[in-house]
Amino acid sequence: MNTTANISPLNEADEQSSFRVAPHNIEAEQALLGAILVNNAVQDRVSSFLEPEHFFDPLNARIYETIGRLIYMGKQATPITLRTFFENEENIVDDLTVPQYLARLATNATSIINVEAYGQTILQDAIRRNLILIGSDMVNEAYQADIEEPPQKQIEQAEQRLYEIAENNKYGKGFVSFSDALVDAIEMANNAYERDGGLSGLSTGLRDLDQRMGGLQASDLIVLAGRPSMGKTALATNIAFNVAKAHRAETGEDGVTRTVDGGIVGFFSLEMSSEQLATRIVSEQAEIQSQKIRRGMINRDEFEKLYQVSKQLDEIPLYIDESGGISVAQLAARARRLKRRHGLDLLLVDYLQLLSGSSKRSDNRVQELTEITTNLKALAKELEVPIIALSQLSRQVENRDDKRPQLSDLRESGSIEQDADVVMFVYREEYYIERAKPAENKVEEISSWQVEMDRAMGIGEVIIGKQRHGPTGTVQVKFEGQYTRFSDLAQEDHMPERHD
Repeated sequence: MNTTANISPLNEADEQSSFRVAPHNIEAEQALLGAILVNNAVQDRVSSFLEPEHFFDPLNARIYETIGRLIYMGKQATPITLRTFFENEENIVDDLTVPQYLARLATNATSIINVEAYGQTILQDAIRRNLILIGSDMVNEAYQADIEEPPQKQIEQAEQRLYEIAENNKYGKGFVSFSDALVDAIEMANNAYERDGGLSGLSTGLRDLDQRMGGLQASDLIVLAGRPSMGKTALATNIAFNVAKAHRAETGEDGVTRTVDGGIVGFFSLEMSSEQLATRIVSEQAEIQSQKIRRGMINRDEFEKLYQVSKQLDEIPLYIDESGGISVAQLAARARRLKRRHGLDLLLVDYLQLLSGSSKRSDNRVQELTEITTNLKALAKELEVPIIALSQLSRQVENRDDKRPQLSDLRESGSIEQDADVVMFVYREEYYIERAKPAENKVEEISSWQVEMDRAMGIGEVIIGKQRHGPTGTVQVKFEGQYTRFSDLAQEDHMPERHD
């Protein structure tokens, strides 16, 4: 058995004359291995980005992997210590054993200075080979595809694989010095100082909520939860519109356009259509009830107002994906595509429970939701944008006298509370009071009920149950049900804190 077909670069020209050889550089692989065998310390320079699978030659890959294991265990990796792992291998060629090859690698090592350059050469060739593989697979799958399978699925799979190549070879930033982290922290504080409202993150457009949170922070997973009819989607839509409307970008001296205020927004509307979502926003801005818009029950003046508002909204950078039943992996692929094509500063998902995980089995929904929230948190860090994910709450809320939701109501949903950086609940006491209206003949009870109704009318609560970066608490907001609009509560409308 010939353990390595390409151990010598001398015959490459002859091979390439008859067929195309995948990109590789055997000399770089041998130089890198030799340098590490001479001085194990230089392995640290490449171990953060170079993996055994990046080597073209399978024997070189196994040697690199074995060297890494020995160094990790605190042992010396030399031709002598490696001998025991390879002495039973078949000869590379008739007169060259693997132990002899190891000794030759160390003997021929010329310099340890260029170790990182060798590593990068090996990595770049591995990336090119992966690109060739993806291209070949795309061609074969296109020829062999089932006629009922939509081409869009293959496009998404190819995009996913390409993005994984790009991302997997970044390997993060690794350790950064505290001084570098400090520079980033001061820069964030400076941006907050210069931005209107003094926010370090994106403004939600709601004054009191911004003050409590400091805005929406990049890389955060923000869960917005509530029972049906509380206004989760309305609040998410309001925030999405406020961020997109405030968008302002500037082109720097390097020619790169960057967002300086507001943001480009992606909205995954898994329950409502894009037309329904647009109707909500138009209704809010034109102050015309959405049901009147849907039924065409508007007069000429209202239609003119609707037309003028739609012209103003036409330019806002708000992108809607209304695909239902998608997986979290498909969502991630589409979010990456949006960021590449148009940019992305905020992502919203309405709502978590309508996503599916990667597994075909759905018998363990808690485990599936855990996978979904974990992947959304990873996506927020990867794209460096805040992600607002809406979530339904369990019915146990309805069994309490005080129906304000709390973190324990999330526990049935796996790791939502654990993975989220911020957990917010939407609560409207008006909804419950309205449904507890006494019979008309009970005059005293009706009178008492009306007092309670007047107190709660048009007031919503955003309850911050968890926040990694700041305080928890409750923010009161104004809610106009006819326009599905949340807005700031006027200062004179703030209710004094009650002490029971």
